[in-house]
Amino acid sequence: MNRLAGALRCELLKARRSKMPVLTAAGFSLAPIMGGVFMFILKDPARARAMGLIGAKAQITAGVADWPTYLGVMAQAVAVGGPVLFALVTAWVFGREFADRTVKLTLALPTSRASIVAAKFLVAAAWSALLSAWVLLLSLGIGHLVEMPGWSGGVALTGAVNLAAAAGLAIALLTPMAFLACAGRGYLPPIGFAMLMLFLAQILAATGWGAWFPWSVPPLFAGLAGPRGELLAGLSYVLVAATSAAGLIATFVWWELADQTT
Repeated sequence: MNRLAGALRCELLKARRSKMPVLTAAGFSLAPIMGGVFMFILKDPARARAMGLIGAKAQITAGVADWPTYLGVMAQAVAVGGPVLFALVTAWVFGREFADRTVKLTLALPTSRASIVAAKFLVAAAWSALLSAWVLLLSLGIGHLVEMPGWSGGVALTGAVNLAAAAGLAIALLTPMAFLACAGRGYLPPIGFAMLMLFLAQILAATGWGAWFPWSVPPLFAGLAGPRGELLAGLSYVLVAATSAAGLIATFVWWELADQTT
């Protein structure tokens, strides 16, 4: 436990001294900000047109500006964008030593490799969870600023639970990115893989096979293509859990057995 605590302090110190937390928070801030702008336009198109937010000839024909819609859109944003942004976080946490060629120094510490990997996973997961919480808090602030109708404690709780669950599914899928960052010895393999998974997730979801593809499950759960009960099955969540476990085990095994000579 002491070794894990030491490794965790080291990883937290690396993150605190870098610009990545601020940059990732700024990246995730775009979703609630743009969502708030669209809600404002839908709520009052004439005022938005007068303020220059939309063209004078633009026609707003569909959409509802209320709290359930806005929080649902934010859950979808986290479910779709989360796997990519969480992959960036995970790639940085697990790939930095390889990119900076300091992995030998890390392994020279009087700390077991398992403790180092566990600390990295804890930091990556907590970081991703905090980003999701930031999206929720910023969304609540922007929603009140826009003065959207339909607010209630129940609506807020439902929206928060849906967003948290969608984020949890997306965070579970960061473990394969950790393995790719280690096996590929850098940032690019996990980022490239994450982009590929995002592309395949959209295609398979559109063709009706998303329930059986782990990276399609978070956006389908968030309601991107309709009610989740009609699109997902129990096996969908099992596949996400199995993918997460496989990535977790593969990363631990790689650190224990791989030849770390570069």
